[in-house]
Amino acid sequence: MGIVVTGFPTSFLATRVVRDRLRRTDEDVWCVVQSQHLRAAERLRDEWLSTKQRGRLRLLEGDTASLDLGLSGSEFMMLAREVRTIHHCAAVTWLGVRRAEAERCNVAGAREVLELAEAAPDLERLVHWSSALVSGKRKGRVMEQELRPRGFRNVVEETRMRAERIIRDGVDVPTTILRPSIVVGDSESGEVDRLDGPYLLVLLMLGSPADLRMPMPGRGDAPLNLVPIDYVLRAGMAIVESPDSIGRTYHIVDPEPLTARRVYELIARAAQRPVPRGFVPTAFATTLMKTPGLERFANMPRSFLEQLATEVVWDDRNARPILESAGLRCPPFESYVDAMVKFTEKHQAERALSSIDLGFEETDLPA
Repeated sequence: MGIVVTGFPTSFLATRVVRDRLRRTDEDVWCVVQSQHLRAAERLRDEWLSTKQRGRLRLLEGDTASLDLGLSGSEFMMLAREVRTIHHCAAVTWLGVRRAEAERCNVAGAREVLELAEAAPDLERLVHWSSALVSGKRKGRVMEQELRPRGFRNVVEETRMRAERIIRDGVDVPTTILRPSIVVGDSESGEVDRLDGPYLLVLLMLGSPADLRMPMPGRGDAPLNLVPIDYVLRAGMAIVESPDSIGRTYHIVDPEPLTARRVYELIARAAQRPVPRGFVPTAFATTLMKTPGLERFANMPRSFLEQLATEVVWDDRNARPILESAGLRCPPFESYVDAMVKFTEKHQAERALSSIDLGFEETDLPA
């Protein structure tokens, strides 16, 4: 019997789940990998797994969002017979993604994974790694079992909500749904796969003149609920290992989130920039500014700026007792902001050097 993990090697979360399961269980881990990513998957396998662990990582060429996962009929049935647990991590999360790709990966992918789960006679659990952002533009307190958004800021939120609804509607499939809030890099190393979301605030600060007090994009009064990827993994696995977690949904959040303004101030200090003064109204923050330095606001997606202003609290009363029992608590932002900024600085320096080597300059914020 084995474990199926979707999204490897392109998903930052999926690579963490694969490594964790190979280290903490003795089961084989099966990953359906698109042909263009097979070489990267093999390289990761060879670089960070022991010889024994490598033999337990089984790579199948296919596509999670295609019919029968892009596998042959015999491969699909073999996987259905073998699987005991499915960790569905594959998802498009980039705010600039086109609708067609978000529909294909998030919605069609969830449908195909559910079909695998329904075909697996010995399945014990389907773990759907969703997102608290499926609440969309909802304000106020959002309960874990609720799935009642009131509009969306972007296609990612919409398609991830639809994906979760598909998984919820599965018939007789033992399911656990995990909803992390806004996921950032590792709390120790700062490592992250994409400089998106909150990292736009870091890039905005690092790209400003050293003596300029960059204003806050928006008032920044709303809580900005951030969770490091290493905590998300530990918390998620603790929940999954709880025997009573089947059929339930769990928010993985910071129980004491800082306001967006306080996050911005701490980023400024970590980046050795003056503490921000004032704010630029959200309605104008994406307009090209004439003041030196402020033109970088134009690179920030409006949906992210709206996120900074959304007063929402993701209730975690289902998750809290499990995590407290396991001795887990979300690291405070103050404890990892330095690592977050240092990783971003290093990434930018390496990217700039690469640009010089290639003979061109890059001026846009990275995706």
